[in-house]
Amino acid sequence: MSVQQADHETSSDDLTPSARPGHGRGAAAGTPADQAAAPVLRIDAIGIDRLSHAFESSARRWELIVYPSLFAFILLAAYGFYLVFSLAQDIRFLATSVDANMTVLAANMRSISDNLGQMNATVRTMSVSVDAMAKDMRTLEPMLTNMNNMDRSMREMVLNTAVIRDDMSVMNRNIGRPMNFMNSFMPW
Repeated sequence: MSVQQADHETSSDDLTPSARPGHGRGAAAGTPADQAAAPVLRIDAIGIDRLSHAFESSARRWELIVYPSLFAFILLAAYGFYLVFSLAQDIRFLATSVDANMTVLAANMRSISDNLGQMNATVRTMSVSVDAMAKDMRTLEPMLTNMNNMDRSMREMVLNTAVIRDDMSVMNRNIGRPMNFMNSFMPW
């Protein structure tokens, strides 16, 4: 606690300004209170001076750290802004191209849908035609039976023709020898 604070704690009514040590013009520089306060003030001034030098050197050290860090932060913030800005432009370009491609895709899907509708109608027509062919084939079944009968009749005719051929061959042999003999007597 300093001398001035101690003076303020005592009653200010007891002492006059000239009687208070260290106050006023009437105080002598050589009083014992002033002499005791002078080294304390010198020590405090030296301590404060040291403290201010330490604070200044600490502030310089912090300036060496904070200012480059602040500059690096500003650079990183600017680069981050550039990245976000370029990303936003890329996304806008992507959205534009996707929108254009989706329009083309929608048109192509519409034409595919139309072609599938035509194909569906064609397959339906084919189904009706195949049903009609199946009905026609059912009407041809009696004809198939007649064709089988005709096939059997042709086989029988082939067999009969083979028998006729064999009979003709036998007859040729039987008539051929006597006729050769008779031909030798005939003049013509």
